[in-house]
Amino acid sequence: MWESHCCRMLKGVFNVSNILIHNAQVVTVNASRQVLDAGDILIDGNAIAAVRPSDAGGDGGADAAYSQVDQVIDATGLVAVPGFVQSHVHLCQVLFRGRSDDMELLDWLRRRTWPLEAAHDRDSVYCSAMLGICEMLRAGVTSIIDMQTVRYASAGFRAIADAGIRAVTGKVMMDLGDGVPPELMESTERSIRSSLRLADMWDGAAGGRIRYAFTPRFAVSCSDALLRKVGEIARERGAMIHTHCAENRDEVKIVIAERGARNAVYLEEVGLLGPTTVLAHCVHLDKAEMGLLASTGTHVAHCPSANLKLASGVADVPRMISRGINVGLGSDGAGCNNNLDPFVEMRLAALIQKPKHGPTSMPAATVLEMATMGGARAMGQDHLIGSIEEGKFADIVLLDLNKPHASPGRGVDPASRIVYSAKSSDVVMTMVNGEVLYDRGRVTRIDEQQVLTEGDKAIQRIARRAGVMA
Repeated sequence: MWESHCCRMLKGVFNVSNILIHNAQVVTVNASRQVLDAGDILIDGNAIAAVRPSDAGGDGGADAAYSQVDQVIDATGLVAVPGFVQSHVHLCQVLFRGRSDDMELLDWLRRRTWPLEAAHDRDSVYCSAMLGICEMLRAGVTSIIDMQTVRYASAGFRAIADAGIRAVTGKVMMDLGDGVPPELMESTERSIRSSLRLADMWDGAAGGRIRYAFTPRFAVSCSDALLRKVGEIARERGAMIHTHCAENRDEVKIVIAERGARNAVYLEEVGLLGPTTVLAHCVHLDKAEMGLLASTGTHVAHCPSANLKLASGVADVPRMISRGINVGLGSDGAGCNNNLDPFVEMRLAALIQKPKHGPTSMPAATVLEMATMGGARAMGQDHLIGSIEEGKFADIVLLDLNKPHASPGRGVDPASRIVYSAKSSDVVMTMVNGEVLYDRGRVTRIDEQQVLTEGDKAIQRIARRAGVMA
């Protein structure tokens, strides 16, 4: 039943071909932040073969490029940017949108999110993921760092594989905590065993688009033994770790009371910090903790909308960046944010720091880099994605900014237009691995109407099981 249910949501996979994106304004986000006012991007299979001015001409120039390609995308008047990277998202929570508004973190978890996650079934996990991926492809997101739930994680992996998006993701690990439903509570051994099984099955799947991360939820719901074992396994395998850290003041107090140290200090003690670790939020770090993240090369996923909506606070991102900490941008889950829009997060990330740190504290170029290369670095894939450069994967987004809210554009820094003026509705094409997954109102692989229909059914049965109605 589950396989046929999944197939109803798919339209079929499109073949990757050689494509020329012609005459776009190309915002490369490369090391020199190069912008081509009229540029061509030549794509060979799943990779970028060349980036050059549209009037290059001559051998290997525009005329030769046209003769080699299967398809030419006329991008005149459009802006090409690297695909956005969601550095922290929960696909399993997309169906919970609007059912837990106006709450703080621990109440939100115990009264709404954990009961709803515990009520998931295989089909609902798949549908929730598909719904979130549709939303993100429409908004120009090409890569995600995702945190699944405890049960039926394989359905989330299957949705990612089917939909064509790039992801680092893993099954949530929980073996401790007050208010955790029994369906989400596992023994330490079972949590590790099932995570290893999923890692063996899915790491490197879908042609390498999917990489596995070990994802203990946070220190409050994980035993010392579990976290130490995750650190050992991740080091042995060279795998990523993704967890929450210092999101909420009460959470910090609990960790200090139960573990005897602040969050980042404790995570260092159990062996979780390092260049393959991504910590979501980090709103309440002290100077010593920031020093630990900087010295260990640990990455941070900044989620401004979720932190504001849950009244968690404002992460001191300018200070993190000044300390050399890599910071990416995320939306967190739709259950606490209500949308998965990178344009909302970029604008907020820039604005919320200015009252405290000054108007130049978060310039548009820095924020755009956080949303692209910052996320790519957090994924450990900055050599493969995050900028429009020869040899990288063809994860590319086209924007139409020829609209009143983004005009006039002549002479304006393109990063400023993207961060301060653009909207997700300006996305006209989203390409991952050289395949167009969203094209002018149409998600190419997924039957969106079927996803919407199944999503309405799924949340009704989940809410009934959980006893959490609207």
